[in-house]
Parts: sequence; C-alpha cells; structure tokens
Amino acid sequence: MDAEPAIPEPLAPGRVIDGWRLEEKLYTGGMAHLWRVSAVPSAAGPVVAATQADGEPLPLIMKVPRIKGGEDPASIVGFEVEQLILPALHGPHVPRFVARGDFSHQPYIVMERIEGPSLRPRLDEAPLPFDDITEIGLRVATALHDLHRQHLVHLDVKPSNIVFRPDGTAVMVDFGLSHHDRLPDLLEEEFTLPMGTGPYMSPEQVQFVRNDPRSDLFALGVILYHLTTGQRPFGAPESVRGLRRRLYVDPIPPRVLRADCPPWLQEVILKCLEVKPDRRWQSAAQLVLALQDPLQVPLTARAHRQRTSGPLQRLKRWFLAAGAEPEVAPIDGVTRRVAKNPIILAAIDVEQSSPELLEQLRETARRIVVAEPGARLACVSVMKTARIGMDQRVDAAGQSRHVKQLVGLKHWARPINLQLDLQEGRLTFHVLEAPDAAAAIIEFAARNQADHIIMGARANSTLRRYLGSISSQVVAQAACTVTVVRA
Repeated sequence: MDAEPAIPEPLAPGRVIDGWRLEEKLYTGGMAHLWRVSAVPSAAGPVVAATQADGEPLPLIMKVPRIKGGEDPASIVGFEVEQLILPALHGPHVPRFVARGDFSHQPYIVMERIEGPSLRPRLDEAPLPFDDITEIGLRVATALHDLHRQHLVHLDVKPSNIVFRPDGTAVMVDFGLSHHDRLPDLLEEEFTLPMGTGPYMSPEQVQFVRNDPRSDLFALGVILYHLTTGQRPFGAPESVRGLRRRLYVDPIPPRVLRADCPPWLQEVILKCLEVKPDRRWQSAAQLVLALQDPLQVPLTARAHRQRTSGPLQRLKRWFLAAGAEPEVAPIDGVTRRVAKNPIILAAIDVEQSSPELLEQLRETARRIVVAEPGARLACVSVMKTARIGMDQRVDAAGQSRHVKQLVGLKHWARPINLQLDLQEGRLTFHVLEAPDAAAAIIEFAARNQADHIIMGARANSTLRRYLGSISSQVVAQAACTVTVVRA
C-alpha cells in the first residue's frame, strides 16, 4: 500500500522553514498567518541575506496561507498570484520580496516587515480633518501611480492593505487579487465571479474587468469618502446583486453628510466614484496633482450636488447597466492607460527668457499635448527667494512678484489653450518659491509624478558654464524625460 502523506508540522515559535525561524505570530486572518521571522543556517540551502541601506538586518515577516482542506480555492490561487507578482515589484511603495516556498513542501512568502501602522485605525476616527484626508489621498495616490507604472492594478485597495512607513510613505500590501500585465492572470483564467472586497470594488470589477488602473482610483475614492463623512458610499454588500447597485445608484454627496466639506473635495471624491471609468481621473498622477493644489481643481456640477439621482434616472441606468457590456482594455492595458495620460511639466522663466525662446517653448509644449490627447500640462515658474534674510515680495511698482509670475504663466499658455481648447483641469499653473530653481523643478516633478519636463536654455556665458545651468542640473537629476529647448 502507498504510504500516507506526511502530516505537516504545525507552525509554532522556534520552527525553522527553509532557513527561516518563526519567532512570533503577528496576525491571523481569514486567508493567512503572518509571522515575524529571522534567518538561520539551514540544511535546505543558503538563506538570502536581507539588509537595509545602512547595513542593518531587514525586519522580516513570513506570510503562510491557511490550508486546512475545504477552503475557498480562490484563496489558494490568490496566494500563488502574490508569489508571482511580489518579486516583480520594487520601490518604496511595496514590501521588499526576499524568498518564497512551494506548495509541494511549505508555501510561504518572506518579505520586508513595514514598521508603521495601516490606514485601518483611521476609519474609526472618521470624519477626519480635511488636511489629513488630503495628505492620505496624496500618499496613497502616489503609491498607486508607482504600481501602475510597473504594469500592476492592485484591485484590492482598502485601508487594511495600506501601510505607512515611519517617514509617511504609503506601502501597498496583499497582491493576491492583483492583475499584472506581464504575468499570467490565474484568477481570471480559473474563476468567473467578481474578485475584490465588497465596499471598495469598482463597477468594472463587478463586470469582470481586471486590467483597468482606474479601478484602484475608484477604491481610493471610497476610502476618501469614508474618511470625509464617516460612512461608506455603497455600504457593505455581500452579494453580486448588492455589488451591482453601484452601477446605477449614486452615493449621497459628501456635503449632504458633512456640510463643511469644501466643494473641491466633493468634486475630487465624486469624480473618483464615477460609474464610467472615462469620467474619473484618468491616472493616479492626475489625482496627485489635483490634491497638491485644490484651488486649481475645476468645479463641475459634482462639486455642488446636494442629492442622489431620482427614481426615474436610477431605473434608466438600471436598464442600461443590465444590458451593457463592459469595455475590455487591450493587452498591456495598465501600461497603455498610464502612458496615455502623462503629466507634462513646462518650466517657464517668464521674466528672463527672450520672446523667441518663450515662443519655441510654447510650440514644443503644444506639439507634445497634441500628440498626447490625455496629457495634463502643468505650467511651472520658480520665484527665487533668498536663502538667508528677508525676501522682497513686491517689485519696484509695488506689485506682488508671485501674482506677476502667475499672470505671466497664464499669458504664456493662453495661445496653447486658444488653439487646443483644453478641457477643464488639463492646464494648471504653479508658481514655486525656492532659492534653488533646479531643485524646485526636480522636486515638483518627482512629487507630482511628471513624465516629461520641457524647459528652456538661455545663451551660454562663462559664469553659466562654470556654475552649471539650471537645465543641465534638471537633465542630470530628474527621473523623467527632459526636453531642453533653445531659441
């Protein structure tokens, strides 16, 4: 007779798995256990050395799926998905991958332990101050854009899956439901039910579309709504029928539940929660830019809405939703969606550039925006301030230097807008106050996830060659494409 399969050894402190010692159980969820682990020598093979930038050991956790027999097969497949995806991701917004174990022996993932708290406890404090809501939205949207640029849609964005490093950086965790353009989508191949967490699922997820990054922006909108009002916009549905209500029933506008909610914030939230993805923010970077400068958020009827849609409108939308086929994005849909909606930063020195250079910059920006119909053009000027001492904030005529530069930026961009008739929100203006113009441009581009910087280079001079020009510093240090224009 064949031997009975060995009963797996129970998880307990002190057990060593492939060179990883279980130290302490940190959490037990419905799908997995989380253990604090440390590396030890093992006969099973060498353990990967995991250290931080300062040489100190990286704090580690091991994620082990709960497998007792009879569980939902989707949870097992989801763990396989995370084992596939996590090694393909990098950067500050994901835990660092260290090792994994196979299902034939002991399935696990060893990864960096993020020391900070999750967003989940903040829900108990809601409604939060508006500055806190804005800051949370900025940090999470920045993390999502970084993931989208790595070909990933998270598809399970919720407070418990958002963790903050000690410096405030948002980290996304739990990729068991995610879609990666360059890896097999095991969940889509094996299952035909919507995958996600009920309150946060986008309408297209309910309709089985898994490769649209705007789904993550919908989920972030749900979080911002909850932090603003203390309520979920769509409740906590537990059935497909309940999930489908978001296809035709609008949420109560935040300002109805919280009268002091500013119109711009209601605009941002309700735009995230639009049923049709084409009516939402088209990239997380565009949402970051809006949250960075609320005064430039274009207000539409959404900002002033005081009630939900009426019964007749809901009935009409119900019929449309019942027969509608979801728009299926092409292969590489995540990457294409992000690439179609870039942030173009035009750095303009409105005070010292020659008319010829300003015209050449304008024509270059116009050509790029024409070629990128979804692009956002952020016009930036730097008002230099003193490193030490008092700044002169008015010119010789007594006019505000800041306002003067802002007016100059708008005057520079006016021909572009007249020619292209850009939609609201696609053209914004920013006057930065800083002692170092190059550093200010580089920092603004990084903070707002800019994809392309356009800037001018004035005529050469001995001093400029010796000290280094602003444009050369930006070219050398910016993380994105830089186009330098000469008259």
